[in-house]
Amino acid sequence: MSLPAVLTLIADRKSGPLKPEAIDMARGLVKGNAPIVLSPGEAVDIPCPPPRPGSANITTIRATLAPYRVDALLLKTRGRRRAVLVADMDSTIVTGETLDELADLLGCGEDVAAITRASMNGELDFETALEQRVALLAGKPASVLEQVWESVTLTEGARELVQTMRKHNGRTALVSGGFTWFTQRVAELCGFDENYGNELEIADGKITGRLAGPILGPDAKRDHLERLTSERGVQLRAALTTGDGANDIPMLASAGLGLAFHAKPNVRRIIPTQINFANLRAHLFAQGYHAKDFVTD
Repeated sequence: MSLPAVLTLIADRKSGPLKPEAIDMARGLVKGNAPIVLSPGEAVDIPCPPPRPGSANITTIRATLAPYRVDALLLKTRGRRRAVLVADMDSTIVTGETLDELADLLGCGEDVAAITRASMNGELDFETALEQRVALLAGKPASVLEQVWESVTLTEGARELVQTMRKHNGRTALVSGGFTWFTQRVAELCGFDENYGNELEIADGKITGRLAGPILGPDAKRDHLERLTSERGVQLRAALTTGDGANDIPMLASAGLGLAFHAKPNVRRIIPTQINFANLRAHLFAQGYHAKDFVTD
């Protein structure tokens, strides 16, 4: 009979393999069974009893393993595989912030980046921050969007995550506070079923400094999550969400598995399930997938 909980360990592959001593240490903390290898040198599952008063909690486990650059997720065994994926785009599915990169090319990068930081850290509400940043782009040539797109890089594991979940009948959506000009292209590159973002208004080949439509902010992200799960015929606990900024918190907190991915400090204070070292493959290991089952093409 399987144990009701599992501690999943995932190493940052760029920093080296998952060390046996890290596995042994974690196993001792949770009084777990022998590890199940999900990916040699990268990820293991440790079946274990559920947390009890006085036992090591996830904060202690994560702090103990941090010197090894190992992420730890303590989850229920039942219902690990999720039917819906809702992912943020900037600094999650792609490595950078497309709006900041756009502003850099247009000569207003420092001003826009400062507003972005304040928004992602929760110091400025998302709607105000977005309007301020877009206004700084007024009158700039829209052709620079193509230049930014040429430099966009997918985060390692992004396509594997989306394609593997789709193969297993998952519904996938890219829901971003960024611009639809980018979400459409990133979604196509990764294979997302749907994509949503903010529409940048362009007239006569120039950015007007306004948005063409309502702002897609934190509440709208959660609304898309609720709609997608409803359409899929599942409850919120069957959904996986991932993101890094303050505008992702509502959808991260609402999903059955919300993963703060290399997130800002204020997000990590609120969302206990975190990926701080590994890449997006960690989202599949969290669901119990073995690397041999990943879709990699």
